[in-house]
Amino acid sequence: MTTPPSWKQHELTVGEVAARSGVATSALRFYERNGLIHSRRTSGNQRRYTRETLRRVAFIRASQRVGISLEHIRAALALLPENRTPSRADWARLSECWREDLNLRIKQLTELRDDLDDCIGCGCLTLDRCALINPRDVAAEAGPGCRGLTAGNCSPGATRS
Repeated sequence: MTTPPSWKQHELTVGEVAARSGVATSALRFYERNGLIHSRRTSGNQRRYTRETLRRVAFIRASQRVGISLEHIRAALALLPENRTPSRADWARLSECWREDLNLRIKQLTELRDDLDDCIGCGCLTLDRCALINPRDVAAEAGPGCRGLTAGNCSPGATRS
């Protein structure tokens, strides 16, 4: 087992960042290729990350866990300062960007959970209740795709029955 880096150590190797963050070195290289984190190269061409990279990696992982795309994560991280460790205010401003989207996702997931036992709203008419919710398959008139979830998760024009 390797010794953890000192809190005074300004730069970390890719292995030290991986060990501290719990993220594979291959994922760190992927994040770097996609502009989510940055490193400098030593004269021996080895990566060196600043300690604040640990915060960025934690943010990336938490964001991915709630389904935020790498594109949106990259845009959010671009709002953070490059020349200093982000402050609490920086992180608060960044998190505000996603509050509305996360609330919408929570609402959609709650509706899906609550309606999952009945039907996902596809208009299939296979359940005896579908004739009550979607008589004569009127949902088919709106086009293909699910009809029981809110717009945004379904095909264009989807409405809640």
